[in-house]
Amino acid sequence: MRRQQGFTLIELMITVAIIAFLSAIAIPSYTDYVSRARITEATNALSDMRLKMERYYQDNRRYDAVPPACSPNTVAPPPTATAHFNYQCNVTSSNTYDVEATGTGAMAGFIFKIDESNRRSTTSVPAGWVTSVSCWVQRKDGSC
Repeated sequence: MRRQQGFTLIELMITVAIIAFLSAIAIPSYTDYVSRARITEATNALSDMRLKMERYYQDNRRYDAVPPACSPNTVAPPPTATAHFNYQCNVTSSNTYDVEATGTGAMAGFIFKIDESNRRSTTSVPAGWVTSVSCWVQRKDGSC
């Protein structure tokens, strides 16, 4: 009698089917999880910049003093670009500003903003995500 070693074709096909099924569920969920984690990088930087801008305003009583807010060597220097987001600070008048985080690379398509009134908004998102004018990140159920 000959002893059989190894796997049968059916066993191998069942294993491949199980791995494919798990991958079809796990990979999109993991990608969504990683994107949400990267979004906190942008929202934290915007919140931090807002605090710096308010400190600048307390010191100068206006955002467009000399040197204006968002200038290097002030208490509110422009945010530094990161691996996933570029930041832009715009002083629009003596009492208004907005800071914008624009996604790059894997986060391309995301744009988040904050202004002097602490209005947080999502102005652009990739397909499959939902924008909001009242919060940065909206969950799939529609809540902030």
